[in-house]
Amino acid sequence: MTSTVEAGVEAGALTGIGTRTESDQLGARALPADCLHGIHTLRALENFPLSGRPVHGGLIRAFGQVKLAALRTIRGLGGWRDAPERAEAMERACLELSEGLLDRHIGVDALQGGAGTSLNMNVNEVIANRALLLLGEAPGRYELISPLDDVNRYQSTNDTYPTALKLAAIKGIGRLEERLVRLQESFQAQEKRLEGVVKVGRTQYQDAVLTTLGREMGAYAEAVNRDRWRVYKCVERLRVVNLGGTAIGTGLAAPRQYIFRVVDTLREISGVGLARAENLVEATQNADVFVEVSGILKACAVNLIKISGDLRLLSSGPDAGFGEIRLPARQAGSSIMPGKVNPVIPEAVTQAALMVCAHDQAIASAASMGSLELNPFLPLIADALLTSVDLLANACDILARLCVDGLEPDAERCKRTVEGATAVATALLPALGYQAAGRVAAEAARTGRSIRSLVIEGGLLDDGAFEALISPEAVCRLGSPEVKP
Repeated sequence: MTSTVEAGVEAGALTGIGTRTESDQLGARALPADCLHGIHTLRALENFPLSGRPVHGGLIRAFGQVKLAALRTIRGLGGWRDAPERAEAMERACLELSEGLLDRHIGVDALQGGAGTSLNMNVNEVIANRALLLLGEAPGRYELISPLDDVNRYQSTNDTYPTALKLAAIKGIGRLEERLVRLQESFQAQEKRLEGVVKVGRTQYQDAVLTTLGREMGAYAEAVNRDRWRVYKCVERLRVVNLGGTAIGTGLAAPRQYIFRVVDTLREISGVGLARAENLVEATQNADVFVEVSGILKACAVNLIKISGDLRLLSSGPDAGFGEIRLPARQAGSSIMPGKVNPVIPEAVTQAALMVCAHDQAIASAASMGSLELNPFLPLIADALLTSVDLLANACDILARLCVDGLEPDAERCKRTVEGATAVATALLPALGYQAAGRVAAEAARTGRSIRSLVIEGGLLDDGAFEALISPEAVCRLGSPEVKP
């Protein structure tokens, strides 16, 4: 289906022929006659050639919904009563922005000065000029639809930007939660599948006690479940918005009824349970909620780094390392070493998670540098926070789908390691006691013989009793079944 924007191109509305002149308080500038941005965006393009990255698409789409909520609320209060076709055109343009159809016209850099004013004005200009096109008018005819007096009516960057950011973050977190659930389920499936594979458990890289591969997978599943719950609770931190507060939270230039209604309208449009902040001034000043959410994202990243490191270690070798599991082979591992296959998925996940940790530090620093009635560094906070959410969601997806789902045990290697490990002595504690088990472990270490052979030949246990103590059921049992008097 051809979008309305594409239809406009086909009709010759965006032909790139000629120029138009726009003015602001700094002077006049020429722009392509049919471009949808205006002079404020032009200056931002010149002033902020920083990251070379566009504004996050989720933030753009959320801005479309915020602007739509403002326009509908104003119409409900009688705005544009004498020009309903203009209001309808603006609403249609807002819908197109919220659906991602106008992303290519939002050209300002992800990082920008001015607390996000450049993005807000880019959005205002694109909505105004797109609405003019829908009316059959030329872009730039701001006497008919003004980016400031119409699209930005009763609004400020200082309430629309943080509201759009929170809305975009909530939607992104919803996707992240789905990916975390998927990863948790993948580990749970492996927990059940590998419950019978006994192996050596290790602390501080040293052999410790026996466990099973299933138990290791179950521990990863529980850690991911904890992340899922924490991420879910982030929505409670983000749902309180300052829309309607305008410049510093006092609602300057906005009617009281608009302030009371606009968040309700946005809640209906977005389907997200947003609420107006009780203290709009405080909600405009401070960005600590983003630090709190970022900290939870960092905790998730830390777990992914730890899990990925474990998967790399457990699959190391495969001949000269642990080699207890085999990860799916995804690509050739070397341009010079034939047959080498690397754990590329856990490596990629680790890098994504490390970037999330770095973003957390940037967010904390930016939030702490807010001053008086506003934080001017919201563009950095927005870019880092939304990128972190995306990185984690994508990392969980590939870790589950391309790694954990296809993980295979090397049961024979695990068995050989168990039989030759002094860690087996710990499993014998309930039957032999600490001193006897210790003597057997020391003898095994001195002679190189297995603990099994020493115990059985010494008459301490028979083969059946030994096997029972190192069985999956025994090593996974919570504590000992009975205590000797």
